Amino acid sequence: MNAAGALRDVIHEQRRMVLPDGVALQAGCWKPRRGGPWPALLMRQPYGRALASTMVYAHPAWYAAQGYLVVVQDVRGCGDSGGKFRLFASEASDGSCTMAWLRSQPDCNGRIGCYGFSYQGLTQLLWNGPDVPDCTAPAMAGPSLQRHWCRDGQADWWILGLAWALQLAAATCQRRGDGVTYGRIRKALHSRDFVEEGWCLLQQVDPESHLLRWWSGDWESPVADAGLDAVLRRPMLLIGGWYDPYLRGTMALYDQSLKAGGCPRLLVGPWTHGNWHGGQLDQRHLAFFNHHLKDGPPEQPQDAVQLFDMGYGRWWRGSRWPQQALGRFWLRGTGLSGVDPHAGVLLLESEKAMAGGRDQLVLDPWRPTPARGGHLDVQAGPTDRHDLDCRSDVLTFTTTPLPRALTLGGTVRLRLKAASEGQGFDLCCALSQVGETAARPRVEQLSMGVERWLGSQAQALVWRQVHFQPLLRTVPEGLRLRLSIALAGWPLIGITPGNGRAPHAVAAHERQVVVVRFCWEGACLRLPLQQRDQAAA
Repeated sequence: MNAAGALRDVIHEQRRMVLPDGVALQAGCWKPRRGGPWPALLMRQPYGRALASTMVYAHPAWYAAQGYLVVVQDVRGCGDSGGKFRLFASEASDGSCTMAWLRSQPDCNGRIGCYGFSYQGLTQLLWNGPDVPDCTAPAMAGPSLQRHWCRDGQADWWILGLAWALQLAAATCQRRGDGVTYGRIRKALHSRDFVEEGWCLLQQVDPESHLLRWWSGDWESPVADAGLDAVLRRPMLLIGGWYDPYLRGTMALYDQSLKAGGCPRLLVGPWTHGNWHGGQLDQRHLAFFNHHLKDGPPEQPQDAVQLFDMGYGRWWRGSRWPQQALGRFWLRGTGLSGVDPHAGVLLLESEKAMAGGRDQLVLDPWRPTPARGGHLDVQAGPTDRHDLDCRSDVLTFTTTPLPRALTLGGTVRLRLKAASEGQGFDLCCALSQVGETAARPRVEQLSMGVERWLGSQAQALVWRQVHFQPLLRTVPEGLRLRLSIALAGWPLIGITPGNGRAPHAVAAHERQVVVVRFCWEGACLRLPLQQRDQAAA
């Protein structure tokens, strides 16, 4: 039967299950018209089951046509399911009840896999008791709310955090028929007024929002270590994107699965959180599920890790994350690194003796240093930051043309000494490659790193570290590397007010000028380097 015929031969129906507390959860189900019972694929999500994450996945009918019972369930308090929604709070208990219910369905053969990204990714990790899925495919999600869901370093994601919280608030308004408040939220998101006004708007329209708790330091972890270990030991297909804010969470799952005795598969491509660029990932999911739920052809262990090299434009494959060597570049500044593009220099190991110097940087809250692209923007992806590096509130340090190509594979780390005159500051850093064009240099941003210090600790001239978004990128011979350092990354990161308080807790007129001094003696940019013969396959 051809693909069109198989899709026509799929049945779609609605099913309802009742939890022990009497709350009913609704699910859409797709299955082949004939045959069965089948292995099941389960997705649990808060955005309305009809969507079924089709912004990145094939429609559930396609998976059903391949011989699966596909179940997409509205979680508690969302869509047509009963109860009250509280982010992740009920997913472990409700998910375990759903697992038992699904295994008992007459058209399920008892074998269950889970798939989904973002919220739907974390629901695959949350279970009470030993009954966990036979295999999972969590994409773009991480196990820790505090480390993987809302901040880099100690700096909260401003635009991403507010946009997501307001989206969930709008869904709640739609569910209760509140068109007026729904319209307010929609207008603020469309006009981008939420960038400045989103925190106050969220307090008004959704006073129980998770973001109000998280940014106020109220963390409630939904992940039980015992239950998580049971999932981590089962087969896992992990999907990440170089421009996805949850990539560190995906990599944490990979590391934790290995430590728990699992054999995870990891795929990281040139993707953002909501755009997977037709990467044939549905076919990859199908091969994974066919093997683990239908005893299909085995997957090749030498392809367990597949990473897209953004420089070469092709895939690296291996059985584990590639081995790395540590490369170091040392910083030299003359006090003019923010106004003279040639003043700040990144030096090779052999030039370390010439490193050192000092610089100062000033953040004017009236015109905060902007940031864009990368993994923290709603318009995520590559960006040319030449105009940003031309600002006097950005320090730049650039190498000479590279004598040979370098392949960076892993997490870049910056170590430096810095101190603020006030009670807090941020470092918003970028690593870029610089190439000449006929008109001007092109400064292609490769990775970003952010860190925040609040309180009296910000005033001491001590060693500080910034961890960047992981990457795999081959930088060609003849190009230059550049490190850019700013005290703000607006609106990706909230503007630190300089008085020891968090950005959301201070009105705009209370923000202070932030002055930070840097000492470059011993300051070092640490690069994870791969051997060139390992770079691509």
